[in-house]
Amino acid sequence: MKKLTLSVLAMAAIAIGASAQAVERPGFFDNVSLGLDGGVTTPMRGQAFFGSMRGNVGLHVAKQITPVLGLGVEGVFGINTSSWEGYQHSSTAFDNSYVGVYGTADLFNLFGGYKCAVRPFNIEAVLGAGWGHNYVNDMGREDRPDYNYFATKAGLNFNFNVTDRFTVSLKPYVLWNMAGDYDESSVAYNINKATFNLMAGVSYRFGDGFDCVRPYDQGEVDALNSQVNALRGEVAASTAAAQAWETKANGLAAELQACRDRKPEVIKEVTNNFSSVRFVFFRVGSHKVTADQMPNVEMIADYMKNHPKSTVTIKGYASPEGNFEFNVKLAQNRAEAVKLLLTKRYHIAADRITAEGEGIGNMFEEESWNRVSICTLDEGK
Repeated sequence: MKKLTLSVLAMAAIAIGASAQAVERPGFFDNVSLGLDGGVTTPMRGQAFFGSMRGNVGLHVAKQITPVLGLGVEGVFGINTSSWEGYQHSSTAFDNSYVGVYGTADLFNLFGGYKCAVRPFNIEAVLGAGWGHNYVNDMGREDRPDYNYFATKAGLNFNFNVTDRFTVSLKPYVLWNMAGDYDESSVAYNINKATFNLMAGVSYRFGDGFDCVRPYDQGEVDALNSQVNALRGEVAASTAAAQAWETKANGLAAELQACRDRKPEVIKEVTNNFSSVRFVFFRVGSHKVTADQMPNVEMIADYMKNHPKSTVTIKGYASPEGNFEFNVKLAQNRAEAVKLLLTKRYHIAADRITAEGEGIGNMFEEESWNRVSICTLDEGK
């Protein structure tokens, strides 16, 4: 008994030490579970193991003190379906009962540490002690009345945590009758006075579970404060930069508005010694002035309208390829085509225009550029 007590105390000390540094404990009514158990019981020695087996039912209420250590109260009753040692069945529904307290140690959390969450599966070591009672009611044997005895138990709970609150368990354990029968009073662990029990249970947990808390670390706090101060410095620098950009933007906006408000100035060229050449290019074998060449003709016309004394000399050219006589005539037609546009469309006097066909042109290395009319403007006096 002394060894059992020391073992329980040692297990409790380890459990409290292992869980105190990482877990914030919930309230008094949190982590309380209520459950039902059912299974079988049979003597360890002296009787047929399976032949003497009978049913067991039970009820338990438990409180998880830490992620490792738990305490509970339970009641277990053996159903009256058989008799041991040749006794008659009792007149009650049960042949025996056990009411006791027990402690549990979660072996996974004890050796593997609490993971801040309910594990899908865990194993608990169980130690307990309580009051046992046999219902004999053998009226023909006055030396075999009902009797009470001190009992202890040891076993394991294999827990399948279906959810954070609902658990299904398989519970094998051994229950010892620590006293002898009737007038015997010796206390001992005797295998001949023990029963093997296999129970299956379901339980539901009420209230909040355990919350993980991180221990206070001054070094970590100082490091975080340094990061916060650095970020504040970056924010201040960014704010200053943003203000500088805003100031610059306001200055540019003011300059833009000043430009918009400025009245336009017309600058007139006092002297103009204009002397220019304009080119009008043609397609192969054609003297038609195409639309893409009209801006060049229009520039000539505009200049001559603005300068009434100006004149223009137009010389037409053809590229070297092809029939020579045809190219000579084509060159003349190209010069006349530009003159015709100036006189008919832009109403420039014909006597201000000289149109000449120069024949084959070799002015440019790119032969296609030689299909051209070269218009030389003279400002006049």
